[in-house]
This record gives sequence, structure tokens and C-alpha cells, in this order.
Amino acid sequence: MFYLVTIKDTIKIHPSSFGKDIKEEAKEIIRNEYEDTVLKDIGYVITVTDIVDIDLGKLLPKEEGMFSRCTFELLVYRPEMNEIVEGKVVEVVEFGVFVRLGPTDGLCHVSQVTDDFISYNAKQGILEGKDTGRSMKANDLVRARIVAISPASRSKAGKLGLTMRRPFLGNLDWVKEDLAGGPARDKGKRQEKAGAAPAQDKERPAAGKRKGR
Repeated sequence: MFYLVTIKDTIKIHPSSFGKDIKEEAKEIIRNEYEDTVLKDIGYVITVTDIVDIDLGKLLPKEEGMFSRCTFELLVYRPEMNEIVEGKVVEVVEFGVFVRLGPTDGLCHVSQVTDDFISYNAKQGILEGKDTGRSMKANDLVRARIVAISPASRSKAGKLGLTMRRPFLGNLDWVKEDLAGGPARDKGKRQEKAGAAPAQDKERPAAGKRKGR
């Protein structure tokens, strides 16, 4: 989920910025410090949305610049268990697909892509279902559910585990097909699995009359 969070921090403003718009200078400093980072228990920082307040600052002995206490607002992304997310497939490998979810990636293991038996086509770089013929490749748009979260920190990226084995999850093209009643080839295969329609009984010829002696 995306959240707006309020943070307080002390920033150092260089003397070259004295006399300029202090809020704009502070925003640029905070952007360089916070954007594209991960804050523990807060999430992935997308951008700085606002400088709420900043004091006049203090000059310290033997320190170049002014130290100001600043309150600012961040837009962050914090993944949550069972959250439904949409993203783009960025890589297909034998053991699954990596999905770009804004500031981070999630892995959907091959066993969690679909209920169908999946095979990996290394030449084409796709995963393909045996019965349905449905495939997944790089740049496909998908919908998934978060089922595992490994916390991220400033020093390492977190890991997200995904599943698509639920109704109306998976490749968004599959979802459209399911909403429309399913692909024609699926229906045909389901009929084949159910067995061929019983053959009609042949008409029996009417019994002929016995010839009289």
C-alpha cells in the first residue's frame, strides 16, 4: 500500500544556500537523502511531497553551514501480506517470474503461476501451460497476491513472494478471458477431458414378416 508519512530530521544547509528559499533548499537536500531508499518499518521512499515546517537553524562552532530542524512528508510504499498488486513481468526464468512492483520486485514461483502444468521454453523465454496453452513472458502485465515478505533495510532490498493461483489473478489477458467465460481452447480441452459425447443409438431395422409356407 502507498502511504503519506510525516518525518522529523535535522538537515545541514550549506552557506551557498543562505538567502535562498529555505524550504526549496531543504526539499532538495531531503530528496537527495531519502528518495529511492528504504526506511525500516516505514517502507520504500518514493518522493518528498511537502516541507511542513523548518526552523531558522543554528550555527555551530567549527561547522560549516546551518543546522535546521525540519518536518516533512514522504510518499512511501509498504507491502502488506495478502495485498493484491499489479505489475509488469521483468524476467522469466525456469523457476518462476520476477514482477516489477513500483520501487521493488516480487518473485512468483513457477508452482504459483497457475493451476495448469507449467513448462519453461528457454528459447522463447516464456512459461507455458500444458492444458490451457496460456503463456507468460517479459513485459506482460499481471495481477498477484503478496504471500511472503522479507523486510528491507537501507543496506539491502526486501523480497516479496507472490501467488497468482486464485480466480482473476495472473496475466491480465487471462483475467479478461475468464471474465468473458474463458478462452475457446480451454473450453474445448475441458470437453475432451470430460469425455466424448455418447454416440447415438443406431436405428434397428424393423423385423420382417415371416414368409408363409
